Amino acid sequence: MATLKEKENLIEAFKGPHFYRIRLWGYGAETSYMNISKEAHDFWKAHGDEHGDSDVVNYIINAEDIEADDIAQQEDYEDLDPAGIPREALFMHDEDGIGSTYYEPIDQFDATYNIAVDAAYLTVEKVSSAEYNSDLLEDVIEHEDLNEFISRVGEESDWEHEAYVEGHEHGNKYPEKGQHICQFQSHEKGTFFEGIVETALPFDQNLLKFATEEAPDGEDLVYAVEYDGEEIDNDGGDTNGKGYYAHFWKQEF
Repeated sequence: MATLKEKENLIEAFKGPHFYRIRLWGYGAETSYMNISKEAHDFWKAHGDEHGDSDVVNYIINAEDIEADDIAQQEDYEDLDPAGIPREALFMHDEDGIGSTYYEPIDQFDATYNIAVDAAYLTVEKVSSAEYNSDLLEDVIEHEDLNEFISRVGEESDWEHEAYVEGHEHGNKYPEKGQHICQFQSHEKGTFFEGIVETALPFDQNLLKFATEEAPDGEDLVYAVEYDGEEIDNDGGDTNGKGYYAHFWKQEF
């Protein structure tokens, strides 16, 4: 039987409020998904299959600064003569020849800036307040692989609790069958989610859930973090770019 002091300590421990900083870090990407013409798809995919994506990456990231009529004079292409790029392949330029930015391209149907489920790590820290720079009081979860956390919560609760929810409103924006797609990515490493949750009771891992959904390319991403049924505000991440990549495909389903 617990002593009076032990009972008092237990009561004190449960006194709220408590504050916990939730952080997701690892690898993800800032990604644009664009509908493009068959002609643009066929040209750049064939070139990329033979030479890689450096030339189309160069075209995409510089399109906003160069009008379509001036591309033929550019000297930054490695494996093609820009004068040979068909007008139909200049999918970053509008009918007037004005280029768009790579982060808000023409005919973009989806954009994501999320961490990949398979490359995410979870940290939970008890902190002194809801302030962004609040002091660390206790490490609750230290750098746990997100998939392992999800599995552990399920196994420890005999699958009464699941640490993920599907069907987030920002996911599943698939293109129509037969559409030609350009996926442009800035691969990123760092913190993608950081938010503080205030609780009346100490942290309960069974109440922490991650809203996951497939991106248009089929990769599972984390779109939101919830605690006790409430979405946690993301106070902002801090990532470093690891390189640009472009991929082309025709939607088959």
